[in-house]
Amino acid sequence: MTKTRILANVRRYGMWCTTASLLSLVVMFPVQASTPTWTVDITKMAFSPADMTVTPGTKVIWTNRDQIPHTVTSKDKGGVLSSKGLDTGDSYSYTFTHPGDYAYFCTVHPFMMGVVHVRK
Repeated sequence: MTKTRILANVRRYGMWCTTASLLSLVVMFPVQASTPTWTVDITKMAFSPADMTVTPGTKVIWTNRDQIPHTVTSKDKGGVLSSKGLDTGDSYSYTFTHPGDYAYFCTVHPFMMGVVHVRK
């Protein structure tokens, strides 16, 4: 076998190995669909927006823009929303997976209320 033919075979084998490696990465690390995200600002002693309708799988992020602490807490006992006290700039998030109506309020200021409607 000539030196040229040997080099051609080595290159062909190298290309095959590279292609196989790249294809295996596609199988091992599939591209994830992006998660829909909504944001709620806590500002001027209110949730904004206070009412929203989202689809299952949506992540909602509440961010406190006020100078005083607030919480995001389910109105129903045992509900899914239960943040710690959020200081200025702090955030809390929850991904809604099941359809339903999720009413919430601020435990520090109970007049502050909101609801997330999850619909298919």
